[in-house]
Amino acid sequence: MIRSDRFLISQRPYAASLDSYRLTTSDDPNGVWHRGHIEAVWFRRRRGVTVACIGYLSGFGRRTIPADAVDFLAGETDGRYGGTCVGRWDGTGYWGAEDPDVAAKDLAILRPMLTNYPEIPDGWDGWWRYPSTAERREVAR
Repeated sequence: MIRSDRFLISQRPYAASLDSYRLTTSDDPNGVWHRGHIEAVWFRRRRGVTVACIGYLSGFGRRTIPADAVDFLAGETDGRYGGTCVGRWDGTGYWGAEDPDVAAKDLAILRPMLTNYPEIPDGWDGWWRYPSTAERREVAR
């Protein structure tokens, strides 16, 4: 992923909670496999309405084990599926967790996030975006 201080919703950027980064590894005869997981928030447009989303970014692969959350994010290039959304606020309705405590926790982040659009919420690092196809091709050369 590429970190940028500039927010462009068309680039589908994410803000990550660096403290939430978790890495699991497993050995097999062909090397070490890892799966990284980090909480994230982002804005999207749904049917012409800006929404605030909460969820996570994850990556799975066989390469050098990332040293930390920033290294993990910087090494992720496959944005085909983007973030996994677990909660969404559009200013009038919430979609997400059925557990009232989890929903309240999500809304405590999403409500002010949408109100302060496009600012990065306090405690989150961003904006991170997946490289475009052209950028991935350039790196491969």
